Amino acid sequence: MSLLTRLGGNQKLPEIKEETAIKPSSTSSQSTELQIRLHNLLVAELKKPVHQKKDIEPLIEMYTDDFLLEEGSHLSFEEKKRMKHDVIHELTGYGPISPLLADSSVTEIMVNGPDAVYIEVNGKIEKTSIRFRDHLHVLRVIEKIVAPLGRRIDESVPLVDARLPDGSRVNAIIPPLALNGPTMTIRKFSTVPFSINDLLRMGSLNDQMANFLKAAVESKLNIFISGGTGSGKTSTLNVISSFIPKNERVLTIEDAAELKLSQEHVVALEARPPNIEGQGEITIRDLVRNALRMRPDRIIIGEVRGAETLDMLQAMNTGHEGSLGTGHANSPRDLLARLETMVLMAGFDLPVKAIRQQIAAALDLIVQQARMKDGTRKITRITEVLGLEGDTIVLQDIFIYNERRMLSSGKLDPSFSSTGILPNCIDKLTHADPNIKGFFKEEWR
Repeated sequence: MSLLTRLGGNQKLPEIKEETAIKPSSTSSQSTELQIRLHNLLVAELKKPVHQKKDIEPLIEMYTDDFLLEEGSHLSFEEKKRMKHDVIHELTGYGPISPLLADSSVTEIMVNGPDAVYIEVNGKIEKTSIRFRDHLHVLRVIEKIVAPLGRRIDESVPLVDARLPDGSRVNAIIPPLALNGPTMTIRKFSTVPFSINDLLRMGSLNDQMANFLKAAVESKLNIFISGGTGSGKTSTLNVISSFIPKNERVLTIEDAAELKLSQEHVVALEARPPNIEGQGEITIRDLVRNALRMRPDRIIIGEVRGAETLDMLQAMNTGHEGSLGTGHANSPRDLLARLETMVLMAGFDLPVKAIRQQIAAALDLIVQQARMKDGTRKITRITEVLGLEGDTIVLQDIFIYNERRMLSSGKLDPSFSSTGILPNCIDKLTHADPNIKGFFKEEWR
């Protein structure tokens, strides 16, 4: 099985074209020139019609072994083995970063240039020994990622968002915008989505918070997950969406499809950027409006970041209960301010109080997520939206996280607790979980 098949299921391998041939640079070493000759030989052979319907990896191994037997007598066994792996990764995967994509412990890959490849493991960033040949080599890998999606990257379109077949999110930016040369960032997602038990095991929340969120989703409360970049919002959204009953019709709306829901009745919608002529763009807002005509029981927006916020709030206020979404903010209060700003981006001259009334009526809970100093992700607050008093939206914390101390392992000692305040939505929650009041202090029963 080829690496690309392992990463992306049954996706067809990209067609091998003439321009995939590589020219050696004036500074190429002897072994690099040998690898370039091997690569170009394989490209020429695999283009032949007789090979088009065959499994590509055994053919690469066969031709590579024959080539190295004749041309690589001066190489050691380890050098030959490494060269074979390199050409397989180049032709069937994504070049030097293919092993990183196959490594489940790596959560982010950052290519800052040919000699600067960084990864994130367990929340910590470290530099790798992986190298590209040159800037052109990095660019060729970027093109290999974006081409099957109908995207392009060149001087006229120097930045692009894309995704790999396994759902991993890719951002690439090239000169003249990137001064250090082609730069690529890949955020990987687990091939098997996290479950609530995974979040419990990782210490992202405790049992009481998990049961509370489960009851909240089943009770069709509108929930927003708030947090900074890399705080784990999408993973948490995936987990709590698993609590949606199997008999409900769920519509997901995203810029780049990342969510992997376990329900059977799911319709996934993905925005489309404009083409090279600047035409054909389909925005998140367009998809939200269309989703309202598709008889959804639930609407899930991967990330709210613009004018679609107004349509989302209106949907929540007009019968589409149980909607979920995420947004960038450092606290629940900051999220409310950002939602106000994003509603104004819709272009309507609405009074601030009217916007706040919409927000207060639409949202029930805000789940605040944060990335901690030790690299772990934790739910730091579960906050209830009570309503509008005067011109202020009133919030109250239901669960909070307190940093206690750093353990000898370098991990934080988690401390989650209920504030003891009985939520206003307790009656709704009780229908989903009759024992829900047991999560709070005795004096509130």
